Amino acid sequence: MSSTSILDFSATTDLTGRVALVTGGGTGIGLMIAKGLASNGATVYVGGRRVDLLDEASKLRFGKNEKRIIALQLDVTDKTSILSAVNTISNAHGKLNILVNNAGHSGPRTAFTTNPDAPERASCARYGQAQFDAQSFDDWGSHFALNVGSAFFVTNAFLGLLEASTKPTNPGDDKQWASVINITSAISSHTLSHGYFAYASSKAALGHLTKVMAEDLASKGMPIRINAIAPGVFPSELTAPKEILDKIATQPGTGLRPGPMMRPGREHEMASLAVYMASPASNFMIGHEVVLDGGYALVNP
Repeated sequence: MSSTSILDFSATTDLTGRVALVTGGGTGIGLMIAKGLASNGATVYVGGRRVDLLDEASKLRFGKNEKRIIALQLDVTDKTSILSAVNTISNAHGKLNILVNNAGHSGPRTAFTTNPDAPERASCARYGQAQFDAQSFDDWGSHFALNVGSAFFVTNAFLGLLEASTKPTNPGDDKQWASVINITSAISSHTLSHGYFAYASSKAALGHLTKVMAEDLASKGMPIRINAIAPGVFPSELTAPKEILDKIATQPGTGLRPGPMMRPGREHEMASLAVYMASPASNFMIGHEVVLDGGYALVNP
């Protein structure tokens, strides 16, 4: 590839011939990313447990009416299901260029933490007892298994196929790198919990897992980059309908300031960052977590 063509982003972000898997890809941010990857040429498997949503996603067409999204039933907290997905993609393609660990859940929440008039906040004792009673260790365990553990197990299960995608296309070309993108959350860097103690801490854990796994593979000479995207408010099943998100963006709540853009994020903004991080354009990026929140954290540190 000439130096001129390297600077042509239509070439460096062209994902034609690449194979991707997006977990939790049937809705929300996962579907935004899947559509972005497919729009730029990739064959994209969308994994999830809700077959109806996956089938709807697979009906989308790209380019010259091409089917590029494939439904893949997948439970990312079940090893047998993960290995079945590995076998499916291995048999069809023999490689995986891009893995997006997006599957997750908002987890248990104690809504009274944000209500100043809640009776649970009448005293330290009542507040502590209410927090203690409202959630269980099982709630937290299953939540961390999905939001954190699944990224570890899915990534490791696909390491062989990820490595298989890194062979240079032409003799003399630079080494190719597979790309793993973990979807964390901007809430992991905020100290205001909104009652989502499990969710915020699980996403912070996933952010750190991104870094330690990236170092682990890089230090062993394995050509697989791991990075993360930390979204702010985007339309998804984990957040709320658009009209509510618009209100959150402009009237965020007591003690908070609206983000500079006064709106939630949009589909193309999420997709374009994911395409960049999945493509050779970001080959020099390893172990980073990119916050995509419209500047919300700048005004709400």
